[in-house]
Amino acid sequence: MYVRSRMTPNPISVPPETPVTEAQILMKRERIHRLPVVDRDGRLKGIVTEKDLLYASPSPASSLNVYEMSYLLARLTVGEVMSTNVITITEDLPLEEAARIMADNNIGGLPVMRNGQLVGMITESDLFKVFLEMLGGWEEGLRATVKVGDHTGALAKIAGDVAASEGNIRGVGFFHAEASGYAYLTLKVRGLTAENLRKTLAPNVEEVLDIR
Repeated sequence: MYVRSRMTPNPISVPPETPVTEAQILMKRERIHRLPVVDRDGRLKGIVTEKDLLYASPSPASSLNVYEMSYLLARLTVGEVMSTNVITITEDLPLEEAARIMADNNIGGLPVMRNGQLVGMITESDLFKVFLEMLGGWEEGLRATVKVGDHTGALAKIAGDVAASEGNIRGVGFFHAEASGYAYLTLKVRGLTAENLRKTLAPNVEEVLDIR
């Protein structure tokens, strides 16, 4: 699966001359946490986040009165507080690579570019939804967690047994176990009772840890 399939296309953006106060209102109204900043030709110039806008606001300990604060904020623009060293990606990047870039750089969103133009945004919220999809978080059925040997064919045997028992796997996740040579598998399965699912899984796993 690629970024294009889960990004927000044509994201809300602002020009650099946008007042900080307007950007704050826009973020609150649209319930977003970051805004790409683009010029009149649609070229990405930077990105501004809620944190950037918060740090741009005068401190409550400031000696300025409320009128002076309002005056300063009204003159402050997004272009003056935005981050210009922006990491971007393309829409044909695999989702897991986008997630790795976010994790490695401790950022919550990435502008998606095509031929130098901003065409989308993908955020940690988008990837969280993908995580739910992979594990069958929105699917009905039983959730089973098992410990298996980390070797070739482990998942294939389990999937074959579930299918032979007329169960339907609707989500799967693979996680490293603490002990070397083992892994945890989480499955979302429809069509079987908890007792039948446990009997189906038991022959090809080290341990059935949980079914719910």
